[in-house]
Amino acid sequence: MRAVLTWRDKAEHCINDIAFKPDGTQLILAAGSRLLVYDTSDGTLLQPLKGHKDTVYCVAYAKDGKRFASGSADKSVIIWTSKLEGILKYTHNDAIQCVSYNPITHQLASCSSSDFGLWSPEQKSVSKHKSSSKIICCSWTNDGQYLALGMFNGIISIRNKNGEEKVKIERPGGSLSPIWSICWNPSREERNDILAVADWGQKVSFYQLSGKQIGKDRALNFDPCCISYFTKGEYILLGGSDKQVSLFTKDGVRLGTVGEQNSWVWTCQAKPDSNYVVVGCQDGTISFYQLIFSTVHGLYKDRYAYRDSMTDVIVQHLITEQKVRIKCKELVKKIAIYRNRLAIQLPEKILIYELYSEDLSDMHYRVKEKIIKKFECNLLVVCANHIILCQEKRLQCLSFSGVKEREWQMESLIRYIKVIGGPPGREGLLVGLKNGQILKIFVDNLFAIVLLKQATAVRCLDMSASRKKLAVVDENDTCLVYDIDTKELLFQEPNANSVAWNTQCEDMLCFSGGGYLNIKASTFPVHRQKLQGFVVGYNGSKIFCLHVFSISAVEVPQSAPMYQYLDRKLFKEAYQIACLGVTDTDWRELAMEALEGLDFETAKKGKFHEAAKLYKRSGHENLALEMYTDLCMFEYAKDFLGSGDPKETKMLITKQADWARNIKEPKAAVEMYISAGEHVKAIEICGDHGWVDMLIDIARKLDKAEREPLLLCATYLKKLDSPGYAAETYLKMGDLKSLVQLHVETQRWDEAFALGEKHPEFKDDIYMPYAQWLAENDRFEEAQKAFHKAGRQREAVQVLEQLTNNAVAESRFNDAAYYYWMLSMQCLDIAQDPAQKDTMLGKFYHFQRLAELYHGYHAIHRHTEDPFSVHRPETLFNISRFLLHSLPKDTPSGISKVKILFTLAKQSKALGAYRLARHAYDKLRGLYIPARFQKSIELGTLTIRAKPFHDSEELVPLCYRCSTNNPLLNNLGNVCINCRQPFIFSASSYDVLHLVEFYLEEGITDEEAISLIDLEVLRPKRDDRQLEIANNSSQILRLVETKDSIGDEDPFTAKLSFEQGGSEFVPVVVSRLVLRSMSRRDVLIKRWPPPLRWQYFRSLLPDASITMCPSCFQMFHSEDYELLVLQHGCCPYCRRCKDDPGP
Repeated sequence: MRAVLTWRDKAEHCINDIAFKPDGTQLILAAGSRLLVYDTSDGTLLQPLKGHKDTVYCVAYAKDGKRFASGSADKSVIIWTSKLEGILKYTHNDAIQCVSYNPITHQLASCSSSDFGLWSPEQKSVSKHKSSSKIICCSWTNDGQYLALGMFNGIISIRNKNGEEKVKIERPGGSLSPIWSICWNPSREERNDILAVADWGQKVSFYQLSGKQIGKDRALNFDPCCISYFTKGEYILLGGSDKQVSLFTKDGVRLGTVGEQNSWVWTCQAKPDSNYVVVGCQDGTISFYQLIFSTVHGLYKDRYAYRDSMTDVIVQHLITEQKVRIKCKELVKKIAIYRNRLAIQLPEKILIYELYSEDLSDMHYRVKEKIIKKFECNLLVVCANHIILCQEKRLQCLSFSGVKEREWQMESLIRYIKVIGGPPGREGLLVGLKNGQILKIFVDNLFAIVLLKQATAVRCLDMSASRKKLAVVDENDTCLVYDIDTKELLFQEPNANSVAWNTQCEDMLCFSGGGYLNIKASTFPVHRQKLQGFVVGYNGSKIFCLHVFSISAVEVPQSAPMYQYLDRKLFKEAYQIACLGVTDTDWRELAMEALEGLDFETAKKGKFHEAAKLYKRSGHENLALEMYTDLCMFEYAKDFLGSGDPKETKMLITKQADWARNIKEPKAAVEMYISAGEHVKAIEICGDHGWVDMLIDIARKLDKAEREPLLLCATYLKKLDSPGYAAETYLKMGDLKSLVQLHVETQRWDEAFALGEKHPEFKDDIYMPYAQWLAENDRFEEAQKAFHKAGRQREAVQVLEQLTNNAVAESRFNDAAYYYWMLSMQCLDIAQDPAQKDTMLGKFYHFQRLAELYHGYHAIHRHTEDPFSVHRPETLFNISRFLLHSLPKDTPSGISKVKILFTLAKQSKALGAYRLARHAYDKLRGLYIPARFQKSIELGTLTIRAKPFHDSEELVPLCYRCSTNNPLLNNLGNVCINCRQPFIFSASSYDVLHLVEFYLEEGITDEEAISLIDLEVLRPKRDDRQLEIANNSSQILRLVETKDSIGDEDPFTAKLSFEQGGSEFVPVVVSRLVLRSMSRRDVLIKRWPPPLRWQYFRSLLPDASITMCPSCFQMFHSEDYELLVLQHGCCPYCRRCKDDPGP
């Protein structure tokens, strides 16, 4: 699109408004206190009109052209006749802001700062209606039923003809976004009334009559002063503070600039039913432009692509008349089409499309590549793997990824370029230059081949089907035909503007010019007929002609060139021309001429009816049948079928179907194949063409015993993305394995699982691919569970090990702990197999220990790496000690002893354990210290020397079995130095919990132990108030002892009352009597699955509450556990959600 200035004038005052007379001959301008009337043809000022005493703000012309109205700051409205005479005047209480005529009833709406009035020729008075805000603009709907008012407070009010408000639209900006200009789309093709709104929130938006917004607001980046539609509503004009008028699509997509001005644009209008635009500016300039819309299109054989509405591309199949629209939502600058490729150049990118299939009639395109780059070029060409940009004298070859691969520099300007085919990536280009040079370029070759050079500039080129002849139209409108090999000029014809060779006949070409179509066969004289436009293609008897903006296929009988060949007795050539398309009379004439010329082969093809009769008389009906079949004249062939011979009937129908398939009539071929019982061929055609409906129909009609065609149907349906119908076909065949495979391939897992429930034999076929799919999509935890469910324990463990290694490598130690816990539980599950019991139990204990180490180390790592650690000093102190006591000789991967000792030293110093801190600093001296800790450790080593050499007694851990105070640094590890009882730690604070593990006497089963504990035998003189909260989330023990609770000695505590003192650990073993004395509320039980035994723990402090997770069996202080579950929604150790049922 480009704008050409037709005329320009300048008034003394700002141009506030413009109105065209409906026939477009006159232009009324509101400038200062006068109206100026111009002749639109040449910009002559016809007459100034005086009638107002102050600035004229608005002007509007009635649709019938009989009168127009003006509104002024003097608070008056004047009605003028088309003869420029004032006939009526009425007033408002404030300055008139806008006027608008009803397009149907010619009722005039006039709006002021405080009200609006409605006047019609039939009424003597003006009916006025109050407004809550200043009205800036107004516009009537096409049917004249509703009036839209744009307010200063950002509201749009839609009124009926009586002035009653029906719809109120409030813009988001409110009074900060005054509605400066509105306009209804005048198009009659739109189903809904569409209102374009421009506000000083620097946005343009669109609304339906109901008030519903269409799409989103479009930002303008300037203050709009005027918005108006073209007569048919296809484009919008918008001007304002950016000092220019811009052209937009009806959807608000900017297309370009109409004209740049020196001041704000206050008004712009399109001349009725034309491409002319007038612009009025603040400095009084009036500019009149003509908009020229160029044709943007591309053609390849029977496919034509062209630009529509500036932002859309329509691809038309010239044979089938099918059309497909591609919405680009941006200005389309260039189009190129070649085979199954389509290239569209937009302002900031080039889109490469491809066809979905190789079907010649397929019209479904999809985006193949996007080149996000701005290009400036005169011509655009697309090949199979490249695009070619023509920039005056230069050609550039780019890959679809936007990489420049090759460049050719020409001697002169490039006037014409065309792809003439070739293998993908090696296509040939035909290039014509202004200096008359014609070249052939291959996209994979840097060197251009000069075919020939003529004296005149090239306008159009085409090469014959055999690549032996070249037709050129030059700047003198002459069509010249050359022999490419010898460079000899074969002939030339005048009055040509374009040329095309027949793709099916080597010696035929056509050219257009001077309102005529010229067809030339060989060296015969030209056959001429009337035709408007340009010839762009010639295929058989069809000539493709471009006229204005549309292309059409013209059917041209080839009778004239056929008779030219007949006159010279060239019967075979005449027959070839006749095959392109002639009448029955022409065929008979050809047969008779060939017979007279003793060319019996050609004559036989023409006199086939007589030949058939002779065959019948001689008893050779089979030869007549064969002849008609070869000639594809099947209706006549049926007359020579044997007496109902089914084999011959099937043969004939099959051949007829083969013929229909060859002449590109696949639907007819399918029907014939089905009637002949050739289901496989019918299915192949349907599948190749993507006809899902026909495939379904065939599959449903076939008997379930016909497995081969049913299987082929299902295969095609699966390929054509119709898995539901493919599944239906597999079910009909009873092929459940293929059905499972289909569900798996199409990732319809729910259907696959449902089938697996009914048929467990397919379990592996479902869960294995499901697990692999989950793993490929980075859903490793779900993949692990799926492998486990499929019974593939090795793969399940492998996934977990990989997850664990990754977590450790990425320092996600809390994840590593979780995965090691899962690994341990996986091993415990496998340990139920007696053959693997010992190995798997060993791994179970190993992974449990690693999970505990990494869970604790996570806090240490966070503390040393993250300055905003949330852990309490006591917790970090306890974790450091726990880890030092628990670490094996070979420190697990990722765990740093330096970080543990550094944390221990810092927290020991802070909590008063100076002796332990000094010991930690001494240990650090023997390790390699990272540079970032070096200073802190050296400083800590020095400052700790100033502290006393002892530890705070408050920090000393107590053994709850023997009441022995244990040192902070214990050589034996996490066990009591006196009784060797292992400590039970909280999994959050790592305090030693008041629990003692006990074991059952030989012969007592877990079930019996539970029943004995549950007996709840009350002990005398005991007044404890005990409370247990038990639910499916956790096991919580709360023991509250009153000040008066002094009871007899507990049988359990009696077993703990003496010191062990030996080097060997002696576990607490309880009898049935002791179990019966216990309260269920005092006991926590780890109910491990087989082959492990349950573990029993007795609480020794009645005033503290402990919670055990029922999944991982980790112990917590109840308050800590509840807080952590609230924070994370799950157990912090095993990540079991609080709502999940227990194991």
